[in-house]
Amino acid sequence: MGGAMLRRWIASGVVTADRVDVVNRADRDLPKGVRQARELPEGPLPDMVMLGMKPQQLDEIAGRFAGRLSGVPVLVSILAGVEGTALGRRFDAGAIVRAMPNLPVGIGRGVVGLHSDDADARARDSVSALMAPLGLVEWIADEGLFDVVTALAGSGPGFLYRVIDALAQGGVALGLPADQAQRMAIATVEGSAMLAAEADVSPAVLADRVASPGGSTREGLNVLDHDDALKILLRETLAASTRRNAEMAAAAR
Repeated sequence: MGGAMLRRWIASGVVTADRVDVVNRADRDLPKGVRQARELPEGPLPDMVMLGMKPQQLDEIAGRFAGRLSGVPVLVSILAGVEGTALGRRFDAGAIVRAMPNLPVGIGRGVVGLHSDDADARARDSVSALMAPLGLVEWIADEGLFDVVTALAGSGPGFLYRVIDALAQGGVALGLPADQAQRMAIATVEGSAMLAAEADVSPAVLADRVASPGGSTREGLNVLDHDDALKILLRETLAASTRRNAEMAAAAR
Protein backbone atom coordinates (compact mmCIF):
# COMPACT_ATOMS: atom_id res chain seq x y z
CA MET A 1 0.00 0.00 0.00
CA GLY A 2 2.81 2.40 0.85
CA GLY A 3 4.37 1.78 -2.54
CA ALA A 4 1.08 2.49 -4.33
CA MET A 5 0.70 5.75 -2.42
CA LEU A 6 4.27 6.76 -3.20
CA ARG A 7 3.90 6.09 -6.93
CA ARG A 8 0.75 8.18 -7.07
CA TRP A 9 2.37 11.03 -5.12
CA ILE A 10 5.31 11.14 -7.50
CA ALA A 11 3.13 10.80 -10.61
CA SER A 12 0.92 13.67 -9.43
CA GLY A 13 3.91 15.89 -8.65
CA VAL A 14 3.00 16.42 -5.01
CA VAL A 15 6.26 14.69 -4.05
CA THR A 16 9.55 14.47 -5.95
CA ALA A 17 11.49 11.21 -5.88
CA ASP A 18 14.73 12.81 -4.73
CA ARG A 19 13.08 13.95 -1.48
CA VAL A 20 11.99 10.46 -0.43
CA ASP A 21 13.89 7.90 1.63
CA VAL A 22 12.40 4.43 2.09
CA VAL A 23 13.68 2.14 4.84
CA ASN A 24 12.82 -1.48 4.09
CA ARG A 25 14.15 -5.00 4.51
CA ALA A 26 15.03 -5.31 0.83
CA ASP A 27 14.88 -2.98 -2.14
CA ARG A 28 11.51 -2.88 -3.87
CA ASP A 29 10.41 -1.81 -7.34
CA LEU A 30 9.92 1.87 -6.55
CA PRO A 31 10.03 4.98 -8.76
CA LYS A 32 13.44 5.97 -10.06
CA GLY A 33 15.24 8.38 -7.78
CA VAL A 34 13.72 7.14 -4.52
CA ARG A 35 16.48 6.24 -2.09
CA GLN A 36 16.19 2.85 -0.39
CA ALA A 37 18.18 1.60 2.58
CA ARG A 38 18.05 -0.66 5.61
CA GLU A 39 18.68 2.19 8.06
CA LEU A 40 17.46 5.76 8.46
CA PRO A 41 19.57 8.35 6.63
CA GLU A 42 21.90 10.62 8.52
CA GLY A 43 21.15 14.31 8.85
CA PRO A 44 18.20 16.38 10.04
CA LEU A 45 14.79 14.85 10.57
CA PRO A 46 12.38 14.98 7.64
CA ASP A 47 9.16 17.01 7.78
CA MET A 48 7.09 13.85 7.83
CA VAL A 49 7.57 10.11 8.36
CA MET A 50 5.09 7.42 7.37
CA LEU A 51 4.92 3.98 8.95
CA GLY A 52 3.86 1.41 6.36
CA MET A 53 4.91 -1.98 7.72
CA LYS A 54 2.70 -4.76 9.09
CA PRO A 55 1.04 -3.94 12.43
CA GLN A 56 2.73 -6.97 13.97
CA GLN A 57 6.12 -5.33 13.32
CA LEU A 58 5.33 -2.20 15.36
CA ASP A 59 7.49 -3.03 18.39
CA GLU A 60 10.40 -4.16 16.25
CA ILE A 61 10.38 -0.95 14.21
CA ALA A 62 9.89 1.25 17.27
CA GLY A 63 12.78 -0.46 19.00
CA ARG A 64 15.07 0.19 16.06
CA PHE A 65 14.05 3.68 15.00
CA ALA A 66 12.03 5.53 17.66
CA GLY A 67 15.08 7.20 19.18
CA ARG A 68 16.36 8.46 15.85
CA LEU A 69 12.89 9.76 14.92
CA SER A 70 12.33 11.58 18.20
CA GLY A 71 10.93 15.04 17.50
CA VAL A 72 9.75 14.38 13.94
CA PRO A 73 7.08 17.03 13.17
CA VAL A 74 4.46 14.64 11.77
CA LEU A 75 4.24 10.86 12.02
CA VAL A 76 1.67 9.25 9.72
CA SER A 77 0.68 5.63 10.30
CA ILE A 78 -1.21 3.40 7.87
CA LEU A 79 -1.12 0.46 10.29
CA ALA A 80 -4.57 -1.09 10.55
CA GLY A 81 -5.83 -1.41 14.11
CA VAL A 82 -2.99 0.53 15.78
CA GLU A 83 -4.40 3.42 17.80
CA GLY A 84 -2.84 6.84 18.21
CA THR A 85 -2.13 6.27 21.90
CA ALA A 86 -0.26 3.06 21.08
CA LEU A 87 1.84 4.95 18.56
CA GLY A 88 2.39 7.81 21.02
CA ARG A 89 3.82 5.46 23.63
CA ARG A 90 6.43 4.30 21.15
CA PHE A 91 7.23 7.42 19.12
CA ASP A 92 7.87 11.03 20.15
CA ALA A 93 6.35 13.15 17.37
CA GLY A 94 4.95 16.64 17.10
CA ALA A 95 1.73 15.15 15.75
CA ILE A 96 0.56 11.62 15.09
CA VAL A 97 -1.93 11.03 12.27
CA ARG A 98 -3.63 7.73 11.54
CA ALA A 99 -4.39 7.17 7.86
CA MET A 100 -6.40 4.38 6.27
CA PRO A 101 -6.02 4.29 2.47
CA ASN A 102 -7.58 1.72 0.19
CA LEU A 103 -6.23 0.02 -2.92
CA PRO A 104 -7.53 2.47 -5.57
CA VAL A 105 -5.31 5.25 -4.17
CA GLY A 106 -2.77 3.93 -6.66
CA ILE A 107 -4.84 5.39 -9.50
CA GLY A 108 -6.01 8.46 -7.62
CA ARG A 109 -9.53 7.07 -7.07
CA GLY A 110 -9.18 5.80 -3.54
CA VAL A 111 -10.39 6.79 -0.10
CA VAL A 112 -8.15 7.96 2.74
CA GLY A 113 -9.59 8.16 6.25
CA LEU A 114 -7.59 10.35 8.65
CA HIS A 115 -7.63 10.89 12.41
CA SER A 116 -5.45 12.76 14.86
CA ASP A 117 -5.80 13.82 18.48
CA ASP A 118 -2.90 16.26 18.47
CA ALA A 119 -2.36 17.63 14.95
CA ASP A 120 -2.92 21.37 14.70
CA ALA A 121 -4.52 23.08 11.71
CA ARG A 122 -1.20 23.47 9.92
CA ALA A 123 -0.32 19.78 10.29
CA ARG A 124 -3.81 18.75 9.19
CA ASP A 125 -3.61 20.96 6.12
CA SER A 126 -0.20 19.50 5.26
CA VAL A 127 -1.43 15.92 5.55
CA SER A 128 -4.64 16.71 3.65
CA ALA A 129 -2.65 18.25 0.79
CA LEU A 130 -0.40 15.19 0.65
CA MET A 131 -3.34 12.78 0.56
CA ALA A 132 -5.48 14.77 -1.92
CA PRO A 133 -3.99 13.20 -5.11
CA LEU A 134 -4.96 9.75 -3.79
CA GLY A 135 -8.73 10.35 -3.93
CA LEU A 136 -11.40 11.22 -1.37
CA VAL A 137 -9.93 12.44 1.93
CA GLU A 138 -12.10 12.25 5.07
CA TRP A 139 -11.10 13.34 8.58
CA ILE A 140 -12.75 11.13 11.21
CA ALA A 141 -13.43 12.99 14.46
CA ASP A 142 -13.93 9.93 16.67
CA GLU A 143 -11.06 7.47 16.66
CA GLY A 144 -13.47 4.89 18.02
CA LEU A 145 -14.99 4.80 14.52
CA PHE A 146 -11.67 4.23 12.78
CA ASP A 147 -12.10 0.46 12.84
CA VAL A 148 -15.36 0.93 10.96
CA VAL A 149 -13.63 3.19 8.43
CA THR A 150 -11.01 0.49 7.95
CA ALA A 151 -13.72 -2.11 7.34
CA LEU A 152 -15.80 0.07 5.01
CA ALA A 153 -13.14 1.86 2.96
CA GLY A 154 -9.94 -0.07 3.62
CA SER A 155 -11.40 -3.56 3.18
CA GLY A 156 -14.26 -2.41 0.96
CA PRO A 157 -12.49 -3.02 -2.37
CA GLY A 158 -12.03 -6.67 -1.44
CA PHE A 159 -15.72 -7.00 -0.66
CA LEU A 160 -16.70 -5.25 -3.89
CA TYR A 161 -14.46 -7.52 -5.94
CA ARG A 162 -16.41 -10.43 -4.50
CA VAL A 163 -19.66 -8.73 -5.54
CA ILE A 164 -18.35 -8.13 -9.08
CA ASP A 165 -17.25 -11.74 -9.33
CA ALA A 166 -20.62 -12.96 -8.03
CA LEU A 167 -22.44 -10.77 -10.57
CA ALA A 168 -20.32 -12.22 -13.36
CA GLN A 169 -20.75 -15.78 -12.10
CA GLY A 170 -24.49 -15.24 -12.07
CA GLY A 171 -24.32 -14.39 -15.76
CA VAL A 172 -22.21 -17.46 -16.43
CA ALA A 173 -24.71 -19.67 -14.62
CA LEU A 174 -27.39 -18.37 -16.96
CA GLY A 175 -25.36 -19.09 -20.09
CA LEU A 176 -22.98 -16.18 -20.79
CA PRO A 177 -19.32 -16.95 -21.63
CA ALA A 178 -17.15 -16.34 -18.55
CA ASP A 179 -14.86 -13.73 -20.11
CA GLN A 180 -17.78 -11.78 -21.53
CA ALA A 181 -19.72 -11.87 -18.26
CA GLN A 182 -16.68 -10.61 -16.36
CA ARG A 183 -16.09 -7.69 -18.75
CA MET A 184 -19.74 -6.70 -18.57
CA ALA A 185 -19.87 -6.96 -14.77
CA ILE A 186 -16.75 -4.80 -14.32
CA ALA A 187 -17.95 -2.17 -16.80
CA THR A 188 -21.41 -2.11 -15.21
CA VAL A 189 -19.99 -1.51 -11.74
CA GLU A 190 -17.52 1.10 -13.01
CA GLY A 191 -20.14 3.10 -14.87
CA SER A 192 -22.72 2.82 -12.10
CA ALA A 193 -20.22 4.04 -9.50
CA MET A 194 -19.24 7.02 -11.64
CA LEU A 195 -22.90 7.93 -12.13
CA ALA A 196 -23.58 7.60 -8.40
CA ALA A 197 -20.62 9.89 -7.64
CA GLU A 198 -22.05 12.61 -9.87
CA ALA A 199 -25.72 12.19 -8.93
CA ASP A 200 -27.58 14.59 -6.65
CA VAL A 201 -29.56 11.75 -5.06
CA SER A 202 -28.58 8.69 -3.01
CA PRO A 203 -27.74 5.28 -4.50
CA ALA A 204 -30.98 3.98 -2.99
CA VAL A 205 -32.95 6.49 -5.07
CA LEU A 206 -30.93 5.64 -8.18
CA ALA A 207 -31.76 1.95 -7.71
CA ASP A 208 -35.45 2.76 -7.66
CA ARG A 209 -35.08 4.95 -10.74
CA VAL A 210 -33.58 2.04 -12.67
CA ALA A 211 -36.44 -0.24 -11.65
CA SER A 212 -39.74 0.39 -13.40
CA PRO A 213 -42.85 -1.11 -11.71
CA GLY A 214 -43.33 -4.71 -12.72
CA GLY A 215 -40.09 -4.74 -14.73
CA SER A 216 -37.12 -7.09 -14.68
CA THR A 217 -34.92 -4.85 -12.49
CA ARG A 218 -37.66 -4.63 -9.89
CA GLU A 219 -37.95 -8.41 -9.83
CA GLY A 220 -34.21 -8.68 -9.16
CA LEU A 221 -34.32 -5.98 -6.48
CA ASN A 222 -37.15 -7.83 -4.80
CA VAL A 223 -34.73 -10.71 -4.20
CA LEU A 224 -32.03 -8.42 -2.75
CA ASP A 225 -34.53 -6.46 -0.67
CA HIS A 226 -36.42 -9.44 0.75
CA ASP A 227 -36.02 -9.37 4.55
CA ASP A 228 -33.16 -6.87 3.99
CA ALA A 229 -31.01 -9.81 2.89
CA LEU A 230 -28.30 -7.76 1.18
CA LYS A 231 -28.14 -5.10 3.91
CA ILE A 232 -27.82 -7.74 6.61
CA LEU A 233 -25.13 -9.62 4.69
CA LEU A 234 -22.99 -6.51 4.21
CA ARG A 235 -23.59 -5.30 7.75
CA GLU A 236 -22.34 -8.64 9.08
CA THR A 237 -19.38 -8.47 6.68
CA LEU A 238 -18.37 -5.04 7.97
CA ALA A 239 -18.97 -6.09 11.57
CA ALA A 240 -16.62 -9.07 11.21
CA SER A 241 -13.90 -6.87 9.72
CA THR A 242 -14.43 -4.22 12.41
CA ARG A 243 -14.09 -6.83 15.17
CA ARG A 244 -10.81 -7.99 13.71
CA ASN A 245 -9.49 -4.43 13.59
CA ALA A 246 -10.43 -4.03 17.27
CA GLU A 247 -8.56 -7.24 18.11
CA MET A 248 -5.44 -5.91 16.40
CA ALA A 249 -5.80 -2.62 18.28
CA ALA A 250 -5.95 -4.51 21.58
CA ALA A 251 -2.83 -6.48 20.67
CA ALA A 252 -0.93 -3.27 19.82
CA ARG A 253 -1.74 -1.64 23.14
